[in-house]
Amino acid sequence: MKIISINIAIPARVSLDGGPKKIRSGYFKLPVSQPVFLDNLGFVGDGVGDSRIHGGGDKAVCAYCADHFPYWSDKLQREILPCSFGENLCLLGMLETEVNIGDIFEMGAAQVQVSQPRQPCHKLNKVFNDQSMACWVKTTGFSGYYFRVLRSGLVEPDALVKRIHRGTFSIEKANALLRKGGANIEQMQELISLTALSEDWRGMMEKRLKKLNSH
Repeated sequence: MKIISINIAIPARVSLDGGPKKIRSGYFKLPVSQPVFLDNLGFVGDGVGDSRIHGGGDKAVCAYCADHFPYWSDKLQREILPCSFGENLCLLGMLETEVNIGDIFEMGAAQVQVSQPRQPCHKLNKVFNDQSMACWVKTTGFSGYYFRVLRSGLVEPDALVKRIHRGTFSIEKANALLRKGGANIEQMQELISLTALSEDWRGMMEKRLKKLNSH
């Protein structure tokens, strides 16, 4: 398991699809060549366009797996590079099927914990100029995920990643719940009970559970 690249961007008004409409976004990140300091709100020099949706302690770092790039390159018939999914960390060997909510990893001097899957949104459709992109990400489960930062420190762009604690509920298992509309009550209860789960996902799953129980 290793970091392929660390990617950062200061939010700016940009066009996601090359058209005239611009929004404030930090999507278009660039790789760095030097170690970057990671604190509890993310990498120094990085930011989010809309703090109501992105960023914060539970979603300090967005990660995506380079292992998925060949699939997307073949499907989309275009080159997929680090930063293509707006991720802070492009990682190798850390698939959604193998990474769990609550996993704790050391990377460089920092220590991070997995908090939730990344949910695909309409921005992916615009960036990839394909209205099916967010749906494909959801269907494949190639979503990426978020880290909270447990210990701040410098992280090198090519650092090895070491798992020091393993959770029990995989990112893919959480994604599958989302694909099925959260109808598996037992799994929903298990997910909600995880102390490492982000508050956003806990709230979302609690609402779905309440709705199911009311029927």
